[in-house]
Amino acid sequence: MQHSSIRPRAGFQSVRLALIGGIALSAMLTSHAMAQAPAAEEDMGEIVVTGARPIAESEAAALTVQKNSDSLVAVVASDSVGRLPDQNIAQATSRLPGVSVERDQGQARYVNLRGAPKSWTTLSFDGINVVSPEGRDARFDSIPSAIAGKIIVSKAVTPDMPGETVAGNVNVITRSAFDYNGFHLAGKGGFGIAELGDDKREYEGALVVSNRFNTGIGEIGVLLAGSYYERNMITDNFEVDYERVNQDQRPGNATRFWAQEAENKLYRLTRKNWSVSGRVDWKPDDANTISLRSVYTIFSDDEARDNYRFDLDDQQSALSSSSAACPTTVNASPATTGYADVCIGNTPEKGTIYGIDIRQRSTLRAFRQSIFTNTIAGDHDIADGWKLSWVGNYTESKDDRSVTGEATWDSPSTRTLRPTVSYDFTNPNRSTPTLFRTLATGTGAATRYSAGAPVTAIDNFTKPLSSFTVLDAVDTTKAYTGRIVLARELDNATLKAGFQYDRRNKIANEQNIVLNTAAQFAAVGLPTDYNQFSTNLAFQGALPMGYTFGYFDTDKMQAASDKAQELYAFTPVTGNNYNVREEVFAGFLMGTVRYDWGSVVGGVRVEHIKNHGRAIATVGSTTGLVVADDSQTLAFPSLHVNYNIDDTKKLRLSFNSGAARADYDQLRPNVVVNDTNETISGGNPAVKPERAYGVDTYFEWYLKPQGYLMIGAFYKKVEDVLYNQRRTFGSSALNSGSIDRSNYIFSGITNGGGGRVFGMEAAAQLQLEPWTQNLGLPEFMGGFGISANVTLNDSKVEKPALGAIPTRNVRLPGTSDVVYNLGGYYEKYGLSVRVQYQRRSAWLDTIADDLTDAGDTYWAADEEMDVSARYAITKNFEIYFDVSNVLNQPGRRYVDPASLLSATGTPTSASSGRTIEWERFGRRYAGGIRFNF
Repeated sequence: MQHSSIRPRAGFQSVRLALIGGIALSAMLTSHAMAQAPAAEEDMGEIVVTGARPIAESEAAALTVQKNSDSLVAVVASDSVGRLPDQNIAQATSRLPGVSVERDQGQARYVNLRGAPKSWTTLSFDGINVVSPEGRDARFDSIPSAIAGKIIVSKAVTPDMPGETVAGNVNVITRSAFDYNGFHLAGKGGFGIAELGDDKREYEGALVVSNRFNTGIGEIGVLLAGSYYERNMITDNFEVDYERVNQDQRPGNATRFWAQEAENKLYRLTRKNWSVSGRVDWKPDDANTISLRSVYTIFSDDEARDNYRFDLDDQQSALSSSSAACPTTVNASPATTGYADVCIGNTPEKGTIYGIDIRQRSTLRAFRQSIFTNTIAGDHDIADGWKLSWVGNYTESKDDRSVTGEATWDSPSTRTLRPTVSYDFTNPNRSTPTLFRTLATGTGAATRYSAGAPVTAIDNFTKPLSSFTVLDAVDTTKAYTGRIVLARELDNATLKAGFQYDRRNKIANEQNIVLNTAAQFAAVGLPTDYNQFSTNLAFQGALPMGYTFGYFDTDKMQAASDKAQELYAFTPVTGNNYNVREEVFAGFLMGTVRYDWGSVVGGVRVEHIKNHGRAIATVGSTTGLVVADDSQTLAFPSLHVNYNIDDTKKLRLSFNSGAARADYDQLRPNVVVNDTNETISGGNPAVKPERAYGVDTYFEWYLKPQGYLMIGAFYKKVEDVLYNQRRTFGSSALNSGSIDRSNYIFSGITNGGGGRVFGMEAAAQLQLEPWTQNLGLPEFMGGFGISANVTLNDSKVEKPALGAIPTRNVRLPGTSDVVYNLGGYYEKYGLSVRVQYQRRSAWLDTIADDLTDAGDTYWAADEEMDVSARYAITKNFEIYFDVSNVLNQPGRRYVDPASLLSATGTPTSASSGRTIEWERFGRRYAGGIRFNF
């Protein structure tokens, strides 16, 4: 491999190797991008690296990969991953055009590409698709960005990519010793604090060491890397669950939805990311390379959650079902709780409910996800233009959902021992209940309830312990991949044929211990009075809650859990246990033809998929093993045309196709049949995959000496959209004896109608440096640069009719109409400062079948801003400072029944946009040192 020399220059025509903040980046193509890119360096000029402009240089390196690719890609170079406080791959890619993210606890988790559902985005390490511990929904927060040399986001699928890649693929290119000249040592260490909480600290560190050795059997490169990140935090949270109340028949009831439960989930979290990776590359000669690669990543979430839930609909059945009009003046002494009762002056927005149940949960969990992927690969130039590449991979992913212990506390049945609650939901960003003692006058039918003295400390109310649970739940996915590709290089073309075999086996194993008697509580040392289980530590967040409480004692919870496991045996949760195996036999043919004006890439991939599932079914009073098998064969054609208008401008046109298969837990053959309620729930092994067919048209302009402009449009047609919904079972498969279950209501995954998603993208990356002299600007102005991109989406899919709700059109889940990123930076004289802002508009979260839970749910618009600063003390050391979540905007999820009501001809304005979840996490500040040798 050739390497560049390092020498200063103000403007750049290309970058093949950049020394970036202590990490050298090779912009030579690797993996899929290398296979697609012809030798196009003749128009890219001389290789130049300065080390003084790390952001500009890394952007130039990324643009080199993009320009030379024969399909539509976007690239994050390694320094862009490190220049902002990007602790995981989702955050690192979020600044690219067409990329938006979904967050958990303020941390980027899932990636949506160009407005498509998160399940349409696949994750790869060095071109090998990796099954996330969760399954099809690739979780990117468990992948620390420290392992990546660069990240290539492919938006247009080619035949050598798996057919399950519908919207695109995020390919993490791991570092290699051959990325560096010789011995290389780089790392970082930092410390930070979170805004919320007392002493909520943050730690991070990373180390990369590599070397190249000339031996008698060729050159060998060895690289070892590790990273650690710890984040301690507190969460502000409130949630409200709405429902339509059957007993509310008074005039105007059609648009009234009442809060059945209001709650606070108050988290004390410690999140950690570890990664260890190693790579050995052997080049016995110029024609052969063999590589061994291992990556082990762990994401852990130690969570203590105090959950206070106000069961507002506890006495719903006592509400009158009369449809007659009534006075709506306030009655402060009703005969019932007053839930959903307009006749005492209550409304869905404001009111008072008397003697309600506090349902409190204290939960301690040790959530852990891991990915251990191991690859052996080879690339060989055989002879006369023939090339052979092969890959073998084994990946094991684990999703440990275990709960160390969960104690549930409930108010007693005596109404006067319960609180009276005044609620006010008029402000979408507030839910602050006011608590009172409950008073009663009269006896029997003449009893009337009223609010007594106000109560601030919620733990003054009696809440006896009602149950204690220990959960042991681990899902393990073992995946095997074998791939062989034979390529023939002709004068103006490359022909490829390949075969790939994938086998994935997911086993869910869940068991629990459930204690619910006083004797059992005493045996494990659990007090029945919460005040003997709590601490003096008060709420550490900033949310006005309307009451005070004490956090539960985690040491007492751990001790009770240990004792419960010593005294009692775990019981399998058979309805959640399954074994699903998936095998994919794939073959592809593709060709790349190069012309003076550009290139054409086309071909087809054919996949034969076999599914086998084993699980326990409960049909009435009978329980037994169910085995289900299914198979299908799918073809995925694609075509990509790349036209070079001149040496700086490109037109890209592509057609591609893909299929998103249901997740493994949705394919499980578990079935639970309830003959009393005439319901069936479980998996659906026979569900069909979502099919998508897309067209992309893009114009790219690579400005000289450096810069980038892009505009493009995309369209995808979607068929057999996957929904979780309720429907008539419609099959005799579960009939037994004289019982016909074909008309039972089935709840699970199923196929709906079709639809489409289309939109456009635009992006720009510009630095002022090359034009300062011509514009007569002072030299220091050359340090300024900007990056900006915007994506516009419009999606529509058909939701089939169900019951009283007719067929209607909805958006694709995860789709924002507008996503844009704005970034500005200054870097010169050793100083590098960058500000990055992203906004995505509201997006659909879940699709409702009916108005039982008040309608479809959405996430409100999300705004994020991060700031980073670096200063190079010497060429080997720099200090850094980062501020994350600068705007500290809340995450807000809301329910909107408008589309369901309008489908039935009911006015909608009175009941739209009710908050059902609200969280805020505070700003984070971190700083440290980076070094490079």
